[in-house]
Amino acid sequence: MRSLCVSDSVANLLVSRVVKSLPRLTSVLTGTGTVGMALVLATLSGAAMAQDATPAPPAIPIPTTEEMVTNLWLAADTVWVLIAGMLVFFMNLGFGCVESGFARAKNCVNILSKNFIVFAATAIAFWFLGWDLMFGTDAGGWIGNSGSFMVGAADNSPAVGDKYAGAYGSISWTGVPLWAKFFFQLVFAGTAATIVSGAVAERIKYHTFILFSFLMAVAIYPVTGHWIWGGGFLAQKGFWDFAGCSAVHSVGGWAALTGAMILGPRIGKYSADGRVQAIPGHNMSLAFIGCLVLWFGWFGFNPGSTMSVAGDGGRLAAQVAVNTNSAAAAATITATITAWLLLGKPDIGMTLNGCLAGLVGITASAAYVTVPASMLIGAVAGVIVVFSVMFFDRLKIDDPVGATSVHLVCGILGTLCVGLFNSSDLSQSVVAGPFGSMVAGGPKAGLFYGGGVEQLWIQLLGVLAVGAYVAPVSAICWFILKFAVGLRVSPHEEVEGLDIGEHGNEAYHGFQLIRTE
Repeated sequence: MRSLCVSDSVANLLVSRVVKSLPRLTSVLTGTGTVGMALVLATLSGAAMAQDATPAPPAIPIPTTEEMVTNLWLAADTVWVLIAGMLVFFMNLGFGCVESGFARAKNCVNILSKNFIVFAATAIAFWFLGWDLMFGTDAGGWIGNSGSFMVGAADNSPAVGDKYAGAYGSISWTGVPLWAKFFFQLVFAGTAATIVSGAVAERIKYHTFILFSFLMAVAIYPVTGHWIWGGGFLAQKGFWDFAGCSAVHSVGGWAALTGAMILGPRIGKYSADGRVQAIPGHNMSLAFIGCLVLWFGWFGFNPGSTMSVAGDGGRLAAQVAVNTNSAAAAATITATITAWLLLGKPDIGMTLNGCLAGLVGITASAAYVTVPASMLIGAVAGVIVVFSVMFFDRLKIDDPVGATSVHLVCGILGTLCVGLFNSSDLSQSVVAGPFGSMVAGGPKAGLFYGGGVEQLWIQLLGVLAVGAYVAPVSAICWFILKFAVGLRVSPHEEVEGLDIGEHGNEAYHGFQLIRTE
């Protein structure tokens, strides 16, 4: 359109000049100006031809109403999944702050570095092989087999259910592009690996932890993940874990527990006669910030696991968000009260871990229970986590941040709560939209809602199966690394601090740090 405007202006200018020159043109025509007249006519006709020869702009295809609705549906779900995944990714900041706050200042750089690099290691390993093992076509109920790696198998996402044709059919219940599915599942894999960091803090070698993160992303997490979310034998039996009590938190918790046991306690954690000696964290402000970041990030972790908002207008996601918040709030209160009664003071570390316990405890059932039930689940988790931290201390299993209590114990609790508090039979639930339809299913009604013990037994089977695989396999990985590259830093390095020994720098350079060992 702009070129057409320019041509019109030129033609008008030429015509106006010709009109102004008519007296001179008359003299030209009456004299020897025949050639001049020809030139003028040629110029005018050339301008007109140039104007006529300007190509018309290409027609812009206008999508039909049906096509517009389909594209908007896809865009809404895709943006929702990506933003939720970004919130889960942001939880890495929370894990790093909580862990470094609960640990000593001399190990702060080491802990922050571990929490940073663990996601990078997981991202590479899960992309290279983990995704295909987890979501590839089921092979005998035990592992996925896409026939490819690097997320390279056939796929026609966002097709759903009866319209899907590809190797990742177990996750074809959501109508978003393949890379949106991958990104969301990747940040979950990173969360499972990050859980381990807290339990082995302040004494593990840096490079050993990185190697374990790679192993976890290809040999541990995708296997049990396939059983639960990839169409494996637990899914076939009717096991349900909405957002990852078992698939993420228990897996990370079992690996954390075996790591803490094989490493042994920190120097100074227990006296010569076996009494527990508290090793306070150096920065509760940092731990507070981290816990608040995790609470915020959980609104991506749980509601985002709907992986859709267009079909129901976001109603289920909203319900999940409220259930998640309710459980966290209830657990924060009950953990504070429990610690106050047992320890004589409202310990902030127990308060923060109580909040996290409630968030973990509701993760498996957030889409299946009522708000009062979610508060009850959170309240129970807040009490249990306090007793669990004290229990592991008495067993001389040194977990500096309580990761085992929060993620393993409350992950098991949350998994069983699906069989107790699920409010209705969801086994015939259907998902439908412009990209296809399928029976997505869901858990049967729980024990407290008239469903009997059927779903509860299936949930218990899942808990036992995950533990039976992750505990020994992670232990084998730890022992292989122990004999291959070593697990624990030297006593001198541990006393001096891993910041200096492992990284050669300090988090608080110039400050006077007082050792208490």
